[in-house]
Amino acid sequence: MLRLPHEPAVAIVGATGAVGREMLAILEERAFPLARLRLFASQRSAGTRIAFRGHDIACESLEDAARDGTLRGIDLALFSAGKSVSKEWAPRLRDAGALVVDNSSAFRADPACPLVVPEVNPEALAAVDLPAIIANPNCSTIIALVAATPLHRALRVVRMVAATYQAASGAGAAAMAELESQAHAFAQGAPFDTRIFGRQYLFNVFSHNSAVGDDGFNEEERKLLTETRRIWADDSVRVAATCVRVPTLRAHAEALFLEFGRATSEHEIRAILAEAEREGHGLRIVDDRAANRFPEPLDAAGKDDVLVGRIRMDPSVEDGRGAALFVCGDQIRKGAALNAIQIAERFLPRGASVDANPASRCG
Repeated sequence: MLRLPHEPAVAIVGATGAVGREMLAILEERAFPLARLRLFASQRSAGTRIAFRGHDIACESLEDAARDGTLRGIDLALFSAGKSVSKEWAPRLRDAGALVVDNSSAFRADPACPLVVPEVNPEALAAVDLPAIIANPNCSTIIALVAATPLHRALRVVRMVAATYQAASGAGAAAMAELESQAHAFAQGAPFDTRIFGRQYLFNVFSHNSAVGDDGFNEEERKLLTETRRIWADDSVRVAATCVRVPTLRAHAEALFLEFGRATSEHEIRAILAEAEREGHGLRIVDDRAANRFPEPLDAAGKDDVLVGRIRMDPSVEDGRGAALFVCGDQIRKGAALNAIQIAERFLPRGASVDANPASRCG
């Protein structure tokens, strides 16, 4: 595998959005080594200054950088600016020499672009030659598979039924702001702003706001099927999902019902998940029946791990081959920004370390 430079030049495309800002925070928290950081946003947001490692960095537009000829020299580009931006600019950054990790749906079905959750299918990166485009899966898929994959490896999941409870964060910073504004409006007896979802969000639950196909499934539900099959490299696994929006700000919750290829027990399932937790698989068990404490979005918000609980056998599946879980994961973090950066970290040279004064070379 070709690797990034010891201290790569890094760009974030979509730096002013919720995921872009989370990427910045994670780069700082994880002491990601870099020689230079460039931030890209829309023409409207160009010039916006964002703090990073003690310095303010001005956002640029991709169009201006292309005209100036300065897209070359970027080693790593982290994209979170939407499908249309990714489709136009990710190949241009790749062709200019960058490793691109894209958070949109633009390349998830492209067989030339690996679709990767580092804790789940890191082997998909082994044959990647740089420069390249690597796709981040959908947030709901990431959260579900971090929890389900240890069980899949040991017991082989043949069927997964998922019900998701998705936070405003999945629709971006504007959706989070709309939910907060409705809470303020409710307290003041004022009209609700409904520009993002076209309906009251506060105190409400509604079908996920992605397009519904002729088969009755929306895009979010379809992604859980197609992406799970691709990541697990198993076109035989059966997946069905119902995805809804719930009025929480951060962290998606999912009820997962898994059918296995062989009989198992609650004891074995708990042992498999506990071993995965010990090995740093990216999950943490939260399952206290006596105290009725299980995964909750508030507890998952801002955390790297996917919380796993409500671990029990599914009596609707015969011969002890079914189990049910309830999981929560931060959509902005593990469902987007962190997963992208974990992919990038796989391409750093072994032993790469942060510069003693990285802020001096930002911007």
